[in-house]
Amino acid sequence: MAGSKSKAKDSEGGSVGTRMSADEIYDNISKAAEEELDRPATALVWSALAAGMAIGFSFFAGAYLASLVPEPWSHAAASAAYPLGFIFVVLARNQLFTENTLEPIIPLLRRPSLKVLGKVLGLWGAVLAGNLLGAVVTGFLAARTPMFRQEMSEPLLRLARETTDGGFLTVAWKAVFAGWLVALMAWLVASTHSTFAQVALIWLTTAPIAAFGFRHSIAGAVEAFYRAFAGEASWGTMLGEFLAPALIGNIVGGVTLVALLNHGQVAVGRAEHEKPG
Repeated sequence: MAGSKSKAKDSEGGSVGTRMSADEIYDNISKAAEEELDRPATALVWSALAAGMAIGFSFFAGAYLASLVPEPWSHAAASAAYPLGFIFVVLARNQLFTENTLEPIIPLLRRPSLKVLGKVLGLWGAVLAGNLLGAVVTGFLAARTPMFRQEMSEPLLRLARETTDGGFLTVAWKAVFAGWLVALMAWLVASTHSTFAQVALIWLTTAPIAAFGFRHSIAGAVEAFYRAFAGEASWGTMLGEFLAPALIGNIVGGVTLVALLNHGQVAVGRAEHEKPG
């Protein structure tokens, strides 16, 4: 049973297996989420602001590596570099909106109530506001200040176009899978205390977002705002045809494909285990 305790006993009473069970990961996430739901909104906004700024390094590193290799390899190079911003954010314990399509949802599923829903929506609002403010700041600095050499402008614009174009429906659909992968990242990172393992898991779950052309609302917001500040795209287009559908898709992917499914496997497993007889 997926939800049973990981360290099963052998015939002599010893422990069998070395991995955390779904139950243990679920409990780790639940405990951390309960603490986050009770954090002051101001603290959440500061943490989210840091995340919105740091996530820009996914964009910058991808454009830089793509500029160093021949065209047939540029997409692969950008994809390999894409996890950098996520690594910074996760290891720094900053608040990233798409991680929160898993973590605070678990307490809500465990004890659904208007009070818990209110806490979740409050956390979402504070984190999203902080993330987007950070993305605006980073996009502005990259586009309107001598943050980068002039020759980096074209690689940055080329990558930003690739990751923010597509139109409302295409962006929303591709964002579902990015939301799935980032929420899965949060689930997997909660399974280990090893920093090396966490870095590997972050890379494995976020590199495919860039490789397969999925859409991440916060990392993509830096690219969208960069385009707007550079005068290469309108604010209306970036907000209405990228940011809004990316947020919708990320929420759907994270909540339905990770939070609900993993809650289901644990809740059902525990219910079966607790049945008499």
